[in-house]
Amino acid sequence: MNVSLTQELENLVHEKVQSGLYTSASEVVREALRLLNDRDTIQQQRLAELKREVAVGLEELRQGKSAPGEQVFEELRARSEARRRNEK
Repeated sequence: MNVSLTQELENLVHEKVQSGLYTSASEVVREALRLLNDRDTIQQQRLAELKREVAVGLEELRQGKSAPGEQVFEELRARSEARRRNEK
């Protein structure tokens, strides 16, 4: 398989090999693809969790269970902030 890279990406691959962390350009590309796959898996898991949460929320609404909008948004902000801190 042949892959064409921009000059910027080619330089990055060479830098990684020269750093000694990788022994070849192929190793750098394989690691990058593994990381891309991991990121895609995490995004799919987050989307599935979000869909589950929406389904639960819709069912609670159908049952007449609800909370004031400001309370809901405050909880969402707190969860979002916690998730951002965990990603760092």
